[in-house]
Amino acid sequence: MSIKIYLDNCCFNRPYDDQGQVKIRIETEAKLHLQMKIEEGSLLLAWSYILDYENAANPFEIRQISINKWKKKAFETLRENEEILKRARQLTQFELKAKDGLHIACALHAKCEYFITTDDKILNKDHLIDGIKVLNPVQMLNVMEEE
Repeated sequence: MSIKIYLDNCCFNRPYDDQGQVKIRIETEAKLHLQMKIEEGSLLLAWSYILDYENAANPFEIRQISINKWKKKAFETLRENEEILKRARQLTQFELKAKDGLHIACALHAKCEYFITTDDKILNKDHLIDGIKVLNPVQMLNVMEEE
């Protein structure tokens, strides 16, 4: 059985970050491994309109094109609806940014088991978010190895 995951925008952009820090290099390798598992079918990727929105704002066209290719590999592309907006508003009560709340609300709406991010502010609030496990790419690899 495949595991449903949602990668947020910072996760998709991790390979383009300065790889001079060991933490960033390790997260990049882990994220690339997750993408390989998506291609193999052992992970199912959810995509959303907020990913489209943030990626369209990327000033680097090559990065934009590269990230957008993952939309075609998604099992579902979520569109804005009242349920997602309502849940996102609830999530911002935990001092999450509006866009982060939308990402998580989309992941919940798609019934993803895991929300993958490299954003420490989101990761530090994982205990407040019900219905989904919030992990960084390295933690997700650990979960996959345990299963």
